[in-house]
Amino acid sequence: MATYRIRHCEQLSGEVSIHSAKNAVLPLMCACLLTREPLTLERVPALTDVHTLLSILTDCGVSVRRDGDTLTLWAEEPKSPTAPDLLSRMRASVLVMGPLLARTGYARIALPGGCAIGQRPIDLHLKGMEALGAQVQLTPGSVTLQGRLRGGSVYLDFPSVGATENILLAAALASGSTRIENAAKEPEIVDLCACLARMGVGISGAGTGEITVTGATQLHGCTYRPIPDRIEAGTILCASAMTEGSVLLRGIRAEQMRAVLFKLEETGVSLRETPAGLRLTGRASQPIQVRTLAYPGFPTDMQAPMMALALRLRGTSVFMETIFENRFMHAREMVRLGAGIRIEDRIALVSGGGVLAGTTVTSTDLRGGAALMLAGLAAEGETVLRDPEGHIARGYEDLPGMLNSLGADIQAEEEG
Repeated sequence: MATYRIRHCEQLSGEVSIHSAKNAVLPLMCACLLTREPLTLERVPALTDVHTLLSILTDCGVSVRRDGDTLTLWAEEPKSPTAPDLLSRMRASVLVMGPLLARTGYARIALPGGCAIGQRPIDLHLKGMEALGAQVQLTPGSVTLQGRLRGGSVYLDFPSVGATENILLAAALASGSTRIENAAKEPEIVDLCACLARMGVGISGAGTGEITVTGATQLHGCTYRPIPDRIEAGTILCASAMTEGSVLLRGIRAEQMRAVLFKLEETGVSLRETPAGLRLTGRASQPIQVRTLAYPGFPTDMQAPMMALALRLRGTSVFMETIFENRFMHAREMVRLGAGIRIEDRIALVSGGGVLAGTTVTSTDLRGGAALMLAGLAAEGETVLRDPEGHIARGYEDLPGMLNSLGADIQAEEEG
């Protein structure tokens, strides 16, 4: 269990470099199951989710070599994982299904876990596999798929990122052409498509609602560098906007996070793209209205950090969560700090500008935990943030260290 002691902070200033995106790295790691040749990923962040997925891939017969932040994976004879407790720890574990099925004609996996932010069924994943010719058998706690995959047409009822990724991975070795309609458009999808193309897959339409995949009979390995983490970048920007400071973010791609940048500008801060990176100056002051949507809309992963920022904005900010039905759990913990938040179904009304007082709060999920760390910076005195499940380290490589390098005072303590 991790515990963070957070002191009030009036100013953040300096510069930080953004790590590679967790949500890009995990599906890229699963792509190693598609080929006998090594797949090398550069600048892989040190996250517990990465460590967990490495254990799952090792259970699938993958050999692993790590040299600093460079990760090399090769799967000469892949097989279905046999440790269900590993798969139950994280949502992304379901992404071994598509490549295992495509490569071996068989996949049996335990149903995945992850943050308790709402129902996240894998029915769209299974619908895609069936459209490619797989036979699917569901049993309590697990699913078995088998069959020789062939190209087909898949329409997603919702542009699910995970389902789009799994179908892309399966279609990479399916015979013929596969068309994914209403596909997710997130930058992480485009990144996966770029890596698969480098491995020998024919892909068009990445970043649009219709992606076409021409499967290959055999793929080769490659060396690939994932995109920077737009959610980590947005979290740091929200922290900076809560203070009267100036922060430079290096290594980001501003075009991939326009919705977040627009909302930040609405609060009154200044954002400027420079050759060195993106600089934010000034303190946010104006309340905002946020509605989470599939990309290119405002990302659900940024809703909680933006709510932390709203605690400093005098007036009422409105948040509408349209992606997950249980993603306001952090709001209850923010109220313990003195925040004025009222929840009405999927709408949160935040009365900002009041005085927050440090107390003990508990991380509820990955992004909610990061948001509570930011809220602790705004609270007077000391805030003790308990993270019994280690949520924050799942998606941020040393978030306290990044904030401390900008002037924050956060002490991390590991227990048991």
